[in-house]
Amino acid sequence: MILLVQVVGALFGFLAVLFGAMGAHALKKTLSQDQLRSFETGVKYQMYHGILLLILGFNLGFNTGLETYMAYSFMLGTLLFSFSIYGLCLSEARGRKWRFLGPVTPLGGLLLLAGWALLFYSFIAHIV
Repeated sequence: MILLVQVVGALFGFLAVLFGAMGAHALKKTLSQDQLRSFETGVKYQMYHGILLLILGFNLGFNTGLETYMAYSFMLGTLLFSFSIYGLCLSEARGRKWRFLGPVTPLGGLLLLAGWALLFYSFIAHIV
């Protein structure tokens, strides 16, 4: 599990830099300002959570269900949140908005919130 979290974190970071460069250069002429801002939001959240996964991967043993659920929440949440935004922006720019992705973004956001809540709980559990 440790290696999976580290690999996914590194992959998310790599792709965030790649997609960020694409958004800043190649897509600047294709996307509207609103679409570009949304795309950048996806990139930022992907990078933040890629870094977080690397930190968790180097600091946790994933010996408990809590740590495992936390990691899966962050990985799946980032995938659903950021990549659904990319799909929505790119499909809308091409005139065929993939509306089925609309509900996927908040689902990803909920999983990210769940991951953060589990992380918070893990800290509080050690205090109490």
